[in-house]
Amino acid sequence: MRKLLRKLWNNDRGNALVLAAAGLPLLIGSAGLATDTIQWALWKRQLQRAADSAAIAGVYDRFKHEGATTNTATAVSHDLSLNHHTNIGLHTGYPIVAFPADDGSNRNQVAVTLAVTRPLSFSSMFMQSAPLIVTSATAAAVQNSGEFCVLSLQNNSKTGIQATGNNQITMDCGMMTNSTATNAAAGQGSAIVTATTLAASGGIQQSRTWHIDSYQPYSPSLDDPYADLNPDADDGDFDNCKTPPAQYQGNALTVNNSNSGLTIDGDDAATPGGACFASLTVQSGRTLTLRDGVYVVNGGNADIQGTLNLLNAVLLLTNTSSSPTASIGTFDNNANGQINATAPESSTSKWYGMSIYQDRRAVDNSPTGNISANSPNKINGNSSFKIRGIVYFPNQQLTYNGTGTGGAQCTQFVAKRIYWSGNSGLNNFTSNCENFGIRAISVPLKVRLVA
Repeated sequence: MRKLLRKLWNNDRGNALVLAAAGLPLLIGSAGLATDTIQWALWKRQLQRAADSAAIAGVYDRFKHEGATTNTATAVSHDLSLNHHTNIGLHTGYPIVAFPADDGSNRNQVAVTLAVTRPLSFSSMFMQSAPLIVTSATAAAVQNSGEFCVLSLQNNSKTGIQATGNNQITMDCGMMTNSTATNAAAGQGSAIVTATTLAASGGIQQSRTWHIDSYQPYSPSLDDPYADLNPDADDGDFDNCKTPPAQYQGNALTVNNSNSGLTIDGDDAATPGGACFASLTVQSGRTLTLRDGVYVVNGGNADIQGTLNLLNAVLLLTNTSSSPTASIGTFDNNANGQINATAPESSTSKWYGMSIYQDRRAVDNSPTGNISANSPNKINGNSSFKIRGIVYFPNQQLTYNGTGTGGAQCTQFVAKRIYWSGNSGLNNFTSNCENFGIRAISVPLKVRLVA
């Protein structure tokens, strides 16, 4: 026997066999421990997601009940029944739901701690009990970021707000876009935009363009605040679009040398409630004043090269046809054009607060959603832009482009895309604007994880 063992010891192949046999338990043990560790890590990740979701659900419940915590534990448990995917029952005594004190702008905080335990085949041979896997999450409601006076309804992965050129824009309110792009609001060139807040459903890349008090990327998208507002024959919006021969019932209107300084008054017997035009043109150096009424551009465009005054009046770019494909015109304020406007001032008016309205049936000139300098709707050239009211282009881009230095007190822009370009200057003020019929636009609630 001793000779046999000595022979085996001196044999190279025998050495390899001995070493392999000696190392095999270590190899199997390492593989088993690695497998168990991966499974524990997976459970912890799934448990963390469940805790995050439950904490957020708890905050929404507190917000719904004005900060009360009476029903929060039930809301957390319900969310866990939907989003706890480890398929392991929670350890006794969990979930633990706590309510940290408010901290600065973080309100209605909810902290959720979860724990699970389950033995695994390999590690259970060496451990008296399975490890306790614990995760926790704290969520809070972020304080309202204030009013927005610019809202881009772009809801795809293309940029919704862009500023370029040398323009300077100052507002004491915020801008928001529903764009989900990684650069939902883009700043280029030497533009300077000062606002209280810049928010987006997507990301916001750093830029010297933005001079912002508060950035709010990845905010919840906002609904169109005027989605309920539509021109309607039953409301009398098209009363002045009847069959001619009345002068302003559906005819194209061009203000030129022969009729410069024209005023149309909705209080006049000849034009009760306003007027209707197939298209509207104000030539350079000419002036048109539309006063006290609803003024319809029926299927055609508004081309303002001179001065347009809208006084206690709204301009509707729409179509009397109810067809979903009816032609809807555009608004082009260019060259040396100027616009001075105050929206309808009576709170009983359907169009209270609305200055320029484009029917949402207007076809988007950029089906891909790309923002462009070639916008169908412009405040352009050296225009002096003075509007108190809402400028509404929900399905097309609006461009403010040129060297204007307009003042926009209580002006609100709602458009699919907003493009600031050229050397424009614009000041926006939103204080007490609800008194002028402008609906406040804000994020009612934003919940985030804070721990």
